[in-house]
Amino acid sequence: MEYRHLGRTGLRVSPLCLGTMNFGPRTSEADSHTVMDAAHEHGINFFDSANGYGSHKGETEEIVGRWFAQGGGRREKTVLATKLYGDMTDWPNDGKLSAYNIRQACDASLKRLQTDHIDLYQMHHVDRATPWEEIWEGMSVLRQQGKILYAGSSNFAGWHLAAAQASAAERKVVGLVSEQSLYNLMSRWVELEVLPAAEHYGLGVIPWSPLAGGLLGGVLAKQAKGDEGRGTANTEGIEKNRATLEAYEGFCRELGEDPADVGIAWLLTRPAVTAPIIGPRTVEQLTKSLRSIDLVLDEKALARLDELFPAPFPNGSKPAPEAYAW
Repeated sequence: MEYRHLGRTGLRVSPLCLGTMNFGPRTSEADSHTVMDAAHEHGINFFDSANGYGSHKGETEEIVGRWFAQGGGRREKTVLATKLYGDMTDWPNDGKLSAYNIRQACDASLKRLQTDHIDLYQMHHVDRATPWEEIWEGMSVLRQQGKILYAGSSNFAGWHLAAAQASAAERKVVGLVSEQSLYNLMSRWVELEVLPAAEHYGLGVIPWSPLAGGLLGGVLAKQAKGDEGRGTANTEGIEKNRATLEAYEGFCRELGEDPADVGIAWLLTRPAVTAPIIGPRTVEQLTKSLRSIDLVLDEKALARLDELFPAPFPNGSKPAPEAYAW
C-alpha cells in the first residue's frame, strides 16, 4: 500500500477511504467488524463516518466504537474521520455548526466511538447562519483539548473554502485540511472551482459516491445477468444515461478492466484527490476494490474517458473563470 498525504498535512492515509455508511442499515454489526478487520489487513487505514449514519442516528459510530473496543491496535491503526452538521434531535441546538453544537456533537461522537479523539472532524455541510469566527473558535477549543486533530469540510463550494481559510489565517490556526465532495466521472462539477480552490489551499479532496450510486459499477452488465444486487443505481438513472453507460462499459471491456475499478482509478489521477470513499458491504467487495489502486490509466485512456464524460465547462476544458469568461 502506497500511502498519500492528506492534503498539505504530514498525515499519511491509504488511497482508498473505507466509508462506513452501510454499517447498520445494510451490513450487520458482525459483518461490519469483519470488513474493518479486512481493511486493516489490506493496509487501508482511513475510515470515514458521520454522527447521523445508521438505522438510527449514531448507530454507525456505535458499531465502529464497539470494533475499536476489541483492542488489538484497531484504534491506533485507524485514521478516524467523522462528521457533524445534521440535526440529531428536534431540539433547536442539536445540529449545524454553532460553537454549542460543535462541542456537544464532538463529545457525543467520542462516546459512541469509544475513543478520546477524532483524527479528522468534518463539517458535513456549510452552515450559512454561523460565522466562521464562531466555527473556528469551537474547533480550536476541541483541538486544544486534544479531542480532534484536524478539521475538514464536506459539500462546500469553492468560495466557502476560501472564506474558511481566510478566517483561519486571521486566527492563525491550521484551518481546513480536506474537502469531501461528490465527484465521479458523471458528476465533475467540482472541477469548476472546488478542485482549484482545494489545490490552492492544500486541501485533500475525498470524493464521495465515486461510482455515481452504482451507475459506473458495470450496472448494464449486471442488469443483463439479472444481478443488480442492492446497488442504488435506479432505473431512471440507467435509462437516462444508457448510451453513455454502454460506451463506458464497452471501453472498460476493451481495457480488460472492471468498470468500477476504472471509475475509481480515474479519480486517483485527479488533482488534489487524496482518497475516494468506498462503501463495501462485504469483504469480497472490499477486496475487489483494491484493483483500482494498481490500475494505471494511460493518456489515451484518460482522453477517451474525457470524451465519454466531458468536463462541465467549454473553452478547452478550463476551470473558472475561463469556463465562462476570458
